Amino acid sequence: MTRLQQPIGSGFGHGSTASDVLKEQDLSGKHFIVTGGYSGIGIESVRALAKAGAKVTVPARNRDKAEENLGKVSGDILIAEMDLGDLNSVEKFTSEFAQGHSKLDGLINNAGIMACPLTRIGRDWESQFVTCHIGHFHLTQGLERQLKNSEGSRVIALSSTAHAICDVHWEDPHFHTHDYDKWQAYGSAKSANALFALGVDERWKSDGVRAFSVHPGGIFTPLQRHLSDEEMVVLGWKNADGTVPPAVTAMFKTPEQGGATAVWAATSPSLNDMGGLYCEDCDIAKAATEESQRYHHARDWIGSLESAERLWNMTEAMIAG
Repeated sequence: MTRLQQPIGSGFGHGSTASDVLKEQDLSGKHFIVTGGYSGIGIESVRALAKAGAKVTVPARNRDKAEENLGKVSGDILIAEMDLGDLNSVEKFTSEFAQGHSKLDGLINNAGIMACPLTRIGRDWESQFVTCHIGHFHLTQGLERQLKNSEGSRVIALSSTAHAICDVHWEDPHFHTHDYDKWQAYGSAKSANALFALGVDERWKSDGVRAFSVHPGGIFTPLQRHLSDEEMVVLGWKNADGTVPPAVTAMFKTPEQGGATAVWAATSPSLNDMGGLYCEDCDIAKAATEESQRYHHARDWIGSLESAERLWNMTEAMIAG
């Protein structure tokens, strides 16, 4: 783990919202892309960025839903069609974006799915690894020129505390030869997100592009759509009667708070000349120790440059077929 994986005293915290983070910033003339920016924490990131003056492009698999959800959000917001699970769709989006835009100030890879039944998409790939990682990898590579053309651009990968479940399933990331477990698949994908941010930063920082991974916090959003109430009771997120325990209420965030860390990592001047780090609660997270609780801090394996390079090469090979 890099020696810089420690808090910097950002002035924000667990309860900060995306609007709080951007309250003193003027993002006029800046352009951001937010995947999944039409629901959950994504729409709150879009709302805050647009309110601060930025132009925001939201790629959407469901354009009608995106137009409905973003219809009442003020600001310069563009909606484009894109499906992260379809690499041809990703390529179509990046090609069309490049035709109209020479620069991109920030890419927030926010979209994802969690703990879903085994589903295979693309080239017989496991859907969580594709949607959370491979699609965003291909999208980011397709926007490389625009990111490098913008001074001080940033790439933000939405990871999760779930990276603590496991490292990437290196030998079989698509669960072809070992039994599928939805939480292992999610943990593998979230570790991949963090390692991808590390890889982007290491490869592109000399061109002015920095990258961070982010744990947004626990938030009740459509991300839990594959979890039954019974499962959430077992996890301790809900009581048997459907109410939320006070301890969970204190630990979880609102969507507005959930969008804050990604927006902070994408825009904060305090992160200038930094990168490749894992963030939580609007600050750099601590490196995990034996005393770290399950829901906090960055595990060692997401700070490995060797693993970041391995993931980059592995993903490129998957895409190349």
